[in-house]
Amino acid sequence: MTQDSMQSDTLSEIADNYTRVSDVVRKAAEVAGRAPVDVTLIVVSKTRPAEFIEPVLSTGHINFGENRVQEAQSKWPPLSERFPASRLHLIGALQSNKARDAVALADVIHSIDREKLARALAEEMTRQDRRPDCFIQINTGEEAQKSGVLPGDADRLIDTCREKYNLPLIGLMCLPPHGEEPAPYFALLKKIAERHGLEKLSMGMTADYEIAIAFGATHVRVGSAIFGARAA
Repeated sequence: MTQDSMQSDTLSEIADNYTRVSDVVRKAAEVAGRAPVDVTLIVVSKTRPAEFIEPVLSTGHINFGENRVQEAQSKWPPLSERFPASRLHLIGALQSNKARDAVALADVIHSIDREKLARALAEEMTRQDRRPDCFIQINTGEEAQKSGVLPGDADRLIDTCREKYNLPLIGLMCLPPHGEEPAPYFALLKKIAERHGLEKLSMGMTADYEIAIAFGATHVRVGSAIFGARAA
């Protein structure tokens, strides 16, 4: 088999995987008594080259997730030029010194977790006259190695983002502890969001997105089920 035919098979497999995951999302929403249109599938394209992303873009899918600003800058401007309806979601931990680039590049930022970052983003939004939607990341498992504001501090940060910085805050995001039953963490995120009248929940990845949809996820972030396992 030639290298070209191998790549063609890979791209075809990616397109097939995307169709399969989209069907699972639709069915999970229906089982939960929800309209499938109310669940946004974010195709996580971090570490994937542009040629692997294009088969999904070519289906008409528009929502994609990247972890790192620098990587997104290297891939997405040319892709966005060719697919202008595409929407880029920054889903990884974000440093305050990347706020300018994040605001310029992203349509949605999922990982606000501290006031310093909120302030930097607010200043850049004013400077650039561009206001990407925002989620606050909650460290629902209270894990020391993970980003996210602790649940006990979430109310204060939510109020600060809204009242002090007037950020376009639409919801909350979480990553449950690996290897644990995710349902209690999804339920906690939903409870905090409801307390503040926030309707959007960014939760659920390849291993647990069906469970997340059952608990009210409005945005699920799926990568390896579409592109295959990432290299170590």
